[in-house]
Amino acid sequence: MRSMLTPESRTAALAAMSGDEPLDVLVIGGGVTGAGVALDAVTRGLRTGIVEAQDWASGTSSRSSKLVHGGLRYLQMLDFRLVHEALTERDLLVTELAPHLVKPVSFLYPLENRVWERAYVGAGVALYDTLASVNGRRRRAMPIHRHLTRSGMAKKFPDLRHDAAIGAIRYWDAAVDDARLVLTLVRTASQYGALAANRTQVVELTHGESGAVNGAVVEDLESGERHTIRARHVINATGVWTEDTEALAHGDGGLQVLASKGVHLVVPREKIRGDVGLILQTEKSVLFVIPWSRYWIIGTTDTPYDFDPTHPVATNEDIEYILAHANEVLATPLTREDIIGTYAGLRPLLQPGTKEGTSSSKVSREHTVASPTPGLTVIAGGKLTTYRVMAKDAVDFAIGPRAKALPSITDRIPLWGAEGLKAVRRQARSLAERYGWDKPLVEHLLHRYGAGIYDLVEAIDAQPDLARPLEHATAYLRAEIHFAATHEQVLHLEDVMMHRTRLVYEVADAGLAAAPEIAAILADVNGWDAERVTAEISSYRDRVNADAAASLEDSDAAAIGARAAATDIAPMVPLGHPQETAVP
Repeated sequence: MRSMLTPESRTAALAAMSGDEPLDVLVIGGGVTGAGVALDAVTRGLRTGIVEAQDWASGTSSRSSKLVHGGLRYLQMLDFRLVHEALTERDLLVTELAPHLVKPVSFLYPLENRVWERAYVGAGVALYDTLASVNGRRRRAMPIHRHLTRSGMAKKFPDLRHDAAIGAIRYWDAAVDDARLVLTLVRTASQYGALAANRTQVVELTHGESGAVNGAVVEDLESGERHTIRARHVINATGVWTEDTEALAHGDGGLQVLASKGVHLVVPREKIRGDVGLILQTEKSVLFVIPWSRYWIIGTTDTPYDFDPTHPVATNEDIEYILAHANEVLATPLTREDIIGTYAGLRPLLQPGTKEGTSSSKVSREHTVASPTPGLTVIAGGKLTTYRVMAKDAVDFAIGPRAKALPSITDRIPLWGAEGLKAVRRQARSLAERYGWDKPLVEHLLHRYGAGIYDLVEAIDAQPDLARPLEHATAYLRAEIHFAATHEQVLHLEDVMMHRTRLVYEVADAGLAAAPEIAAILADVNGWDAERVTAEISSYRDRVNADAAASLEDSDAAAIGARAAATDIAPMVPLGHPQETAVP
């Protein structure tokens, strides 16, 4: 099935959602959890809509460590069920649901003690592998861990200081482009009939005569128009905005979520000699050095965050903290000049218990589903790896007894681009010869689009100049920008720079040199005039400059002040306390 998300499909989706026929499920939040909920609901045969106030994955779900993993640290807590659940989901994504997007990656766990630590850590990683094996499949998705001597460790990671460890354990997890995973979930839900609209903010929850939530008032942030959407069930999957969204129901119940900021640095692969990743323990958090495409991602921090969650930024203190800990084990220390990008995200930390008067089901150590008021379901906590389980639990809870007759089937629904992937891989050589692409470029396209690469090929055949790389961002084809405009609901230049590509931190200038060419392609598809193109480029440049200024500040308060110099191109509406709206 083909799936095309466009500005026109968005307008049509808003009209359909606000029509006379109510939705079965309205999902609020376009991160990985909300996108997963939309896919789960629509594949049960429920009439489903999903809205996101900003761009898809613009919050936490585009700012993670890019890992799909079981969570070694939970073994220390003896939470074997949680680790097994996450490992099962990891392997399902790698082998069946999204093998084009989610790729195995190995890590070294450096050891400082030759006897007790090797035995202790080795036993833990062996248990990790064992829990991954208990999944009902005939073969493992990942290799078994290996013990490495110091010389073996040096071969895999030459730039690890020789005195930093006496050896290491090599184990396997997986990596993903988190924003592409979210977009692919939305596209898959759309191809099964879900109605999807980004830049659409819920400004009010509506109530029926009984007092139950029965829909929402949303504002189209592009046009300023408001729409009333009726729904039998509303599911709040807004992460660090959970309590703000709950408040729109005018009740006292719900979940309590605090934000914790995590910062990552992006460094070109040539700056560190190594073929695998590293995992290191620090006094505050776990530090990963992750091989990701043509880069290393290094992070993360874990600090409380009490500010507006819309634009978290990396501070100078965050950057220096990560550099200091990475340089403790690197043979050639990194400097600020080696960093080509940074990003900051907020983890939604679910607090114990629920607010008074809340019906809840704590189905996992990591996440909880609750109903602060009839008609409204809230899902919070969890992590990217277990999004599918969270989505299943949220829909089960929302529809109640109907879940037995309409069980979740998302464990058997390949995501867009996964179906036919093996056949397309065998055709990759002929595609490369036909368009003059080298092997890394073909692998890049298959990783991002899977079997959907033929949608790009179709556009290239109609417009041959799309086969060329971007002049100032040669890792991407012009066809990828065109495809984003025609299939991935791009409304603004920043959507492409930050979420359809990752140019905002993949090149040292945050993609500013490539922005005019990208904007011209978008303008050709979307009908932008010269004034609109200039405004889009100017807005993105202001955002990049404000982020750079913020990174020089030492505190979050000062950094946020610097970031405020850039205004949003489609600003969210401040939420007050509107009167309750009754919708029959």
